[in-house]
Amino acid sequence: MDHPEPPSDARADLVSALEVIEAQPLATRATAYEALAEGLARQLDSGPTASRP
Repeated sequence: MDHPEPPSDARADLVSALEVIEAQPLATRATAYEALAEGLARQLDSGPTASRP
């Protein structure tokens, strides 16, 4: 099964979010990672947003 690569701007947004989380104190990272994971899960559950030829 092929997995399409996310658009480069989505990848950059994810990397930026991870950098922000990593810069936070250790005590707050778990909550931030949980929020990020929930947001990504919502995006996956919403289904594809564009079709590929």
